[in-house]
Amino acid sequence: MTSKKIIAVFGATGAQGGSVARAMLEGKKYVVRALTRDVTRPKAQVLRDLGAEVVEGDLNDKASVEAALKGAYGAFLVTNFWDHFSKEKEVCQGEVVADVAKSQGLKHVVYSGLENVKRLTNGKLEVLHFDGKGEVEEYFWSIGVPMTSVRVAAYFENFLGPLKPVKASDGDYYTLALPMGDVPMDGISVADIGAAVCSIFNSPEEFVGKAVGLSAEALTIQQYADVLSKSLGKEV
Repeated sequence: MTSKKIIAVFGATGAQGGSVARAMLEGKKYVVRALTRDVTRPKAQVLRDLGAEVVEGDLNDKASVEAALKGAYGAFLVTNFWDHFSKEKEVCQGEVVADVAKSQGLKHVVYSGLENVKRLTNGKLEVLHFDGKGEVEEYFWSIGVPMTSVRVAAYFENFLGPLKPVKASDGDYYTLALPMGDVPMDGISVADIGAAVCSIFNSPEEFVGKAVGLSAEALTIQQYADVLSKSLGKEV
């Protein structure tokens, strides 16, 4: 019987969860229980080949969460507002995991959270995909679950997807359209998230009860455009 602690990783076939699962498997310090809604996905098979215990886990099903966390030392949780565009559903998912973590006595949960903008601005601003995660952070701590929140900056990889520069119609250049002015925007590579989360699990006495911002660099949009121009060999 293994003496290694089990870490359950929700969303293990997604961006953040996948980064965490791979970093933990590489470190070989923990048993990785990779949770995914579809265990037949190719990404699930890759994790299985790397040594993960791949298990079906559905955040909308409390019994599934209970089974997924049984016997685990800790868990990494990421919820995805963009799956359903519902703050209420995201909060419900997070609270289910918090309740089960409490009842099963998990020693450390690392949650991919964000600030509760509505509370911080006294209701003047609402940012649904932030606010829901902020409420979940508060709930974890309020019921006494040993939890660290990691507040992840924008992915650099977004510049290859939803924020991809667009070719101009009137010339041989590309435009990067983000209305940030001269305000720097924090960013991080998805690949670096896993290593940071592993470090947090390795030092619970330092991180439990805290919110930790994860950022590699803060650049203005012009600076991001300059980096892309240099890398792509095209004017952005």
